[in-house]
Amino acid sequence: MQFNWQSSFFRGVALELWRRVIPPEMTEAEVDFLERTFRADAGSQFLDVPCGAGRHALELARRGYRITGVDSSEESIAQARAASESVQWVLRDMCDLPWESEFSGAYCFGNSFGYLDRRKAARFLAAVARGLKPGARFIVDTGMAAESILPSIGVKRWYRAGDIFMLSENRYHPADGRLDIEYTFIHQGEVDMRPSSSYVFTVAEICRMHQEAGLETVELLASTAGEAYQVGAPRLILVTEKRQPD
Repeated sequence: MQFNWQSSFFRGVALELWRRVIPPEMTEAEVDFLERTFRADAGSQFLDVPCGAGRHALELARRGYRITGVDSSEESIAQARAASESVQWVLRDMCDLPWESEFSGAYCFGNSFGYLDRRKAARFLAAVARGLKPGARFIVDTGMAAESILPSIGVKRWYRAGDIFMLSENRYHPADGRLDIEYTFIHQGEVDMRPSSSYVFTVAEICRMHQEAGLETVELLASTAGEAYQVGAPRLILVTEKRQPD
């Protein structure tokens, strides 16, 4: 797997496919969930990391919250800035966050947590925890928990969104806990192949990593509707809370 594959993956046709498959209703439901879970006052400041093109950040800002969105994709940040200047958009590595006790809540949606190996995940969680106020909540949404991805993993899968076709070919490495996926995009006669890699942790490991960063588990959910997480659920939504100082 190439080093830092994200730097070349999140551009062009891959971003266009992602934009097409997420309906506005899904974003609204997820933002409703964030509001309920954060229990924050109007005007509170939240961190979206990584934010992509800002679909959650833009809706939260529309509802009156102050948002900082961080992403390492220049194309995504440019699109987000073009959409609105009401959000503080920051082009930055998700593991390199400079803030301290600034945010009333933070969230990481869209499988991005799985892009990090154990060392980088520890850096990321420590940086998020440092940026949160005591008692503030952090929400991770991922489909890469072992109990979610491994029971249903296949070798190949086709997907279509309008005139974009995508083939994903999976190769799981048990010794490393790593899932390599080769994506082939076909759009307007162009064929574009891009590799990706995600790390697969058990739910217990993910909770333990958060705890080591000072983030205590509040809930394990399978959806924004509040269903409890169980083996085979396609996504894990982990809600944690920054420990109060002794």
